Formats: sequence, C-alpha cells, structure tokens
Amino acid sequence: MESPTRMAHPVQRVPSKLERTNNHQRNSAGTTALIGCLGAILFIGSMALFVFVLTNVAQHSSTPYAAEPTVINVVDGDTIDVRIGYKRQRVRLLGIDTPETKDPRKPVQCFGHEASEHTAQLLPRGTIVRLEHDIEEHDVYNRLLAYVWRSSDGLFVNLDLVSQGYANILSIAPNTAHADELRAAMTAAKTAPRGLWATCGGPGKPAS
Repeated sequence: MESPTRMAHPVQRVPSKLERTNNHQRNSAGTTALIGCLGAILFIGSMALFVFVLTNVAQHSSTPYAAEPTVINVVDGDTIDVRIGYKRQRVRLLGIDTPETKDPRKPVQCFGHEASEHTAQLLPRGTIVRLEHDIEEHDVYNRLLAYVWRSSDGLFVNLDLVSQGYANILSIAPNTAHADELRAAMTAAKTAPRGLWATCGGPGKPAS
C-alpha cells in the first residue's frame, strides 16, 4: 500500500534588503506627512486664535472700561445711561416718574425739562453710582430697573427727585421696596408745594 503524499508547505519569501529599505522609506514618508498635516492644523488654529484675541483687544481698546457703574448720559429725568465694565446699559429709576420730554406719543410735559436738568446736575458724566435692584431686574424694553445712589456721598437719587418736586411716585408691584419712603416724600413735596406741584399744579400737565 502506497503511503499518502505529504503536503508541501509553501516557503515564505524573505523580502530583500532593497525592498525592506523601500518599505521603511514609504512608512517614514507617511508618518512625516501625518505630522506635517497635524502641524499645519495646529498652526492655522493658533493663528485664528491670535487674530480673534487681537480683534477683541482692538475693539476694547477704544471702549472705556468702568470697574463700577458710571454715568455716561442722562436721557431724561428718570432715565440714565451707565457703563458697567465695557457695556453701555440704560437704567430706568425705579419707583418714580418724571414729566415726559422724549416720548413721541406724548407732548412735552410741564416741569419735564427742569427734571432732566436736575438729574443731570445730580449725575454728571463720570459719576460713579450704586444700583439696587428690586424683584424684577429688567423691564420689557430691557432697561435695568434700579434705585440709584451716588457713590460719592450716598445720595438716594430717586428720593431726591421726589422730595424736591421733580418727580411723582410710580409704584408698580412687585418692585415696591422703597414705596413707603417715596410716598412720604411725595406727600411732603405736594403739601409744601415744591417743583411740579407748585408750578404745574400736579403731574401730567402739558408744558406751556
């Protein structure tokens, strides 16, 4: 009986030295290309970040910075603009209402210009103020709602305007933290009478 034929194992070819060198060079080239791509991506990202930082610095360099709320404009008797950090913010004084001078829907009201001038005297440009918020921090026009104190001497600006007769009270819930104090000042100004109570006979009258 014949013995079964043995299967011959294929002989694995050993790459030549030249082939090994070529393979090594191809792998090295691929690695170098990958490193180059990653380097380019990092470089482009770094340049984009650098440009972004420079742009922001350039924008802020022309905008004053205010570490504390600082008056930059008086709009009318009960509205001012302040700078907080780099941001310009409109502030509506809470709890009071001065006669209108800027509302296009209403005529200029009696004692309106006087109220605006008085607020401008109390809060000239550059005055540092302290802002106290009530329950609601903004109104529907995105204005800050605040009781305003002058930092230099602690003058309560809202109260001064009412007590001197430049403003009537405007108490709107839930922002009523100083309502009693302001109401008492209004009663005293009306009784004296002072300001709009003496000149106009009360609020809401058109300017003559």
